[in-house]
Amino acid sequence: MTAEASSSGSVPASTGTVTTAVPARLDRLPWSRWHWMIVIGLGTVWILDGLEVTIVGNVAGRIAEDGSGLDISSAQITGLAAALYVAGACSGALFFGWLTDRHGRKKLFMLTLVVYLAATALTAVSFESWWFFLFRFLTGFGIGGEYAAINSAIDELIPSHYRGRVDLIINGSYWLGAIGGALLSIVMLDTDIFAKDVGWRLSFALGVVLGLVVLLVRRHVPESPRWQFIHGQGEKADTLVSSVEREIEREKGAKLPPPAGEITIHQRKSIGFGLIAKTVFRRYPRRAVLGLSLFIGQAFLYNAITFGFGTILITFFDVPTGSTGYYFAVIAAGNFCGPLLLGHLFDTVGRRIMISSTYLLSGVLLFGTAWLFDRGSLTATTMTACWCVVLFFASAGASSAYLTVSEIFPMETRAMAIAFFYALGTAAGGISGPLLFADLTESGVVGDTVLAFQIGAGLMCAAGLVAAFLAVKAERRSLEDIAEPLSTAAPDTAGPGAKTA
Repeated sequence: MTAEASSSGSVPASTGTVTTAVPARLDRLPWSRWHWMIVIGLGTVWILDGLEVTIVGNVAGRIAEDGSGLDISSAQITGLAAALYVAGACSGALFFGWLTDRHGRKKLFMLTLVVYLAATALTAVSFESWWFFLFRFLTGFGIGGEYAAINSAIDELIPSHYRGRVDLIINGSYWLGAIGGALLSIVMLDTDIFAKDVGWRLSFALGVVLGLVVLLVRRHVPESPRWQFIHGQGEKADTLVSSVEREIEREKGAKLPPPAGEITIHQRKSIGFGLIAKTVFRRYPRRAVLGLSLFIGQAFLYNAITFGFGTILITFFDVPTGSTGYYFAVIAAGNFCGPLLLGHLFDTVGRRIMISSTYLLSGVLLFGTAWLFDRGSLTATTMTACWCVVLFFASAGASSAYLTVSEIFPMETRAMAIAFFYALGTAAGGISGPLLFADLTESGVVGDTVLAFQIGAGLMCAAGLVAAFLAVKAERRSLEDIAEPLSTAAPDTAGPGAKTA
């Protein structure tokens, strides 16, 4: 059967059987300007996410003050609003993840960014607590969809030789935004510059302006050729990859080597939920346990504890509300340096060793921090230093959770797999966590905060042990080799009239 893809997006693509070298052609590409465009167009949104979430954490105290324009408490912002943001992210991941696998990566990573930006803009004009809560949920709804659409697109466009480090650094770039958000909050909370009811609103508005710039850049990021050839658009995939190959050959001044092999697949327009669930839990049960463990561990550490760091500084070390941003900027720098400096080791030393060691090291170090805090041995400065070291390793581990679930399941289920594990793991740690730990860290009782630290540390260590036994050796392997596409057909079933891309 011949698979034909229309050159016009308005004409539905037909499906059939196709033999293609597109995956091998993408994986053998050297790093180029085209890949930088992918990284900038897709990765920069994490900077915006980090900017906004950090701003919320650092301005929580100011928004709760009289004269802010909102009748809301600090505990409601770091507890209820944070839980709603995460609930929105979980819902958005599942909804947009399903659409991403059906309708393509590009349409959805454009749509999710628009949702995210609109909700953030409307948060800035909050006049009642219910409005603030509603648009925190919708902001999360958009960012959850971003996680599914972008991580699947990145892994399908980046060559296997670089996939691990690029994925980690892009997910870790969240913390560049966190540094910016922490420092920006210092300026925005300065009442000599902005009134109490203005500064925090402008913080959200700035995120919208930066997001619009990202939206313009993202228009040039192409659809995933891997998604195209499976969904009846084989000719489009071939045309896209051929143009990229010509561009890179001109840039490098040399011919590319021949691709390593071909794959024959039965094209299909959509994949049902039943097949996705059967694939994830029946075909790959060990991988499902791995993904869930990694996400629950990192979700508790970050959503439940780290984002309450400003409250801990204020409650236990009498740090002024307007100064918490300095401390958070330091731990955010540690978070970014982890994936930046350790990322290449995930491609060289290997996934299993690096995932398990980063989770275990961060958990053990957090247990040590809890012990020192319980003894009263820490100041605001030394507490920040301890967290910086803990999060250097934890951030690399947390970023590897997204990498893991996006590469260990078949192509047809990729976005939904990311969405499912993100939603389930984050719901466990990111919804229940803030609601539980907001009271623990605000109680003023040292033992309560120590308990919060110990829970996060214990879950990170548990996830590290699971990874030591179950992590997949995915380094420098093609996605199709790690998990064979559900649509794969034996080459001899293609027949003499089958399309070759």
